[in-house]
Amino acid sequence: MKKITLVLSMVLFAVAGAFAQIEKPVTWAYSAKKVSKTEAIIYLKATIDDRWHIYSQNVKDGGPVKTTFTFTPSKDFSLVGKTIEPKAIVKYESTFKMNVSYFEKAVIFQQKIKLNKATTVVKGVVEFMVCNDKQCLPPEEVEFSIPVK
Repeated sequence: MKKITLVLSMVLFAVAGAFAQIEKPVTWAYSAKKVSKTEAIIYLKATIDDRWHIYSQNVKDGGPVKTTFTFTPSKDFSLVGKTIEPKAIVKYESTFKMNVSYFEKAVIFQQKIKLNKATTVVKGVVEFMVCNDKQCLPPEEVEFSIPVK
């Protein structure tokens, strides 16, 4: 009887685990807009679920993982300046024992590029960390590929 109960328990946990959802409170969307024949702006938009937030690119050391963009080098374009972001919310977080800058609901980051070719594809990786008032999920890396026409 104990063996049957044990086997049934294991099956129940396995089935429950299969239906458990992995939390993905942030989705990314990308676009590009040519502003001249030789320049374009890349838009990287994070849409963030209610009660969650991602961190600014400008978080000091000792805090959460800041959002970072790594662009794959290409002969077709070069980066102009740094990736810019809108004004962030700044708040003290007791988890990190410091003031941190973050974004809620949605944020659009922008990167200007100089085009060496009429059309190209901008590739790279965004790394970010998402938290709510109860937990932080492990940092995540998402690859992107943005056509510029």
